[in-house]
Amino acid sequence: MEMLLFGVWALLALIPDPGAAEERFEVSVWPDQALVKYGQSLMVNCSTSCPDPGPGGIETLLKKTQVGNGPQWKEFLLEDVTQNSILQCFFSCAGIQKDINLGITVYQPPEQVIVELQPAWVAVDEAFTVTCHVPSVTPLENLTLILLQDNQELHRKNFRSLAMASQRAEVTINVKAQREDDRCNFSCHAELDLNSHGGGLFHSNSALQVLRIFEFSQSPKIWVSSLLEVGMAETVSCEVARVFPAEEVMIHMFLGDQELSPFLFWEGDTIWANATVRAMEIGDQELSCLTSLGPMEQRTSQPVHVYSFPPPILEIEEMNPLAGTEINVTCSGHILTSPSPTLRLQGAPDLPAPGEPAWLSLTASEEDDGRNLSCEASLEVQGQQLSKTTVIQLHVLYKPRFEESGCPGNQTWLEGMEQMLACVPKGNPTPVLMCTWNGTVFDLEVPQKATQNHSRTYCCTATNQLGSVSKDVAVLVEGLDEGVSSTILVIIIVALGAGVMVITVALYLNYRSCKKERRKLPYRQKEKNKEEESQFAVQQAGKHNKHNC
Repeated sequence: MEMLLFGVWALLALIPDPGAAEERFEVSVWPDQALVKYGQSLMVNCSTSCPDPGPGGIETLLKKTQVGNGPQWKEFLLEDVTQNSILQCFFSCAGIQKDINLGITVYQPPEQVIVELQPAWVAVDEAFTVTCHVPSVTPLENLTLILLQDNQELHRKNFRSLAMASQRAEVTINVKAQREDDRCNFSCHAELDLNSHGGGLFHSNSALQVLRIFEFSQSPKIWVSSLLEVGMAETVSCEVARVFPAEEVMIHMFLGDQELSPFLFWEGDTIWANATVRAMEIGDQELSCLTSLGPMEQRTSQPVHVYSFPPPILEIEEMNPLAGTEINVTCSGHILTSPSPTLRLQGAPDLPAPGEPAWLSLTASEEDDGRNLSCEASLEVQGQQLSKTTVIQLHVLYKPRFEESGCPGNQTWLEGMEQMLACVPKGNPTPVLMCTWNGTVFDLEVPQKATQNHSRTYCCTATNQLGSVSKDVAVLVEGLDEGVSSTILVIIIVALGAGVMVITVALYLNYRSCKKERRKLPYRQKEKNKEEESQFAVQQAGKHNKHNC
């Protein structure tokens, strides 16, 4: 009997206990580490090793949908995951429940990186800020922001601590502006390192921001006369010194409401503009210069006075009087001149009273031909004495005449040399000259090679509309050995006494040469009139050849 009971207990010991197996069951979840991009979905599988599991599933605040199941597993779809959370997977077995947690990490890569410069234009030696921020990125503790100037790292910032993680994804630094920083490129590089979460490395760059540095401490200077004459073109200038960069300065110039058109020039740190101004209104006005560089503007103004002062009016009773004619000359102020100017007429015996014209009476003579008559007007404007002068040339008409200086009666030529007959008559209108010998006209415009045949007396006749006159011109042609004579005289004076030296040596050379004088007619008539005058001169010359030459 004892043996039988022992066998039964041994047999029972070999049979598995179902309750013991259920106590040893496990619960698992897949994936074991969840990294989800912001707003995306996640598939979660919750399973157990219990052979006959009871109720099971997942507990989460996220929107879930069961998409599959089996005897020992269930699968769920989590949608629109936007925040970190902890999911609980659970199963019960033989009245015992077990669970396991799954941490879900949401990430958002730094897709937009923004860098800002404040201000974008900075004065030299002034501070400016460089700010980089990422509007949407998570998890912040895995983010690193790097500020760059051109390709050089300026500053690096991470957000590993919890205190930093609660802040915005932003970094700001202050920098002192220097000239060499002008046109430097600033950018920001963002890195999101998710290797610790089973992800990779995400990075992004901002757009480049260009920094502008300037120096603009001095006001512009205007260079303009305090007086401007109405209707007259005047040059005005505007200059700005100690400005950087000078070539980018904009200059606008105005006379009242009239905008000028300046031409700009620069050298080093100085820029200036020249413009032509033509004031059209009389009175006090303002010339202004507006300069700008980036966000900076400076304006300078200077008062000017616009006056009207036309030249005086000079009138001659007869512009081309005959010699011996009495003419009257009058000078008066212009009607647009205010107040009336003081007048002074050249040659007038007395000064007229203010506002009265000046006058002069004279008898025209040959010596007055070509004489300049002038009248000066004086006017005081804004304490400055101004003057204007009008000049008219008088042309006196008179008959032709010969002077010995212009037409020598005896002329000597050197044989074999190119020679021209030297004879220029006077007269107004300018006379036409014709020289003949025995009825043959001598060419006065082409040089002649002197021969003995030129030794003769020529009859020269000058003719204009007022009359004609003739003169004999004798030409003597000499040989080369006859035309030169010289005498050398040397006088040496020796003074008695110590230290007396030769004080003078004189060499006298008397050389008589032929006189060369190219004659050019100072006045030419038009071709049609010249032909008529030539015919007239030939006729007059024929008459004078019979009676005068």
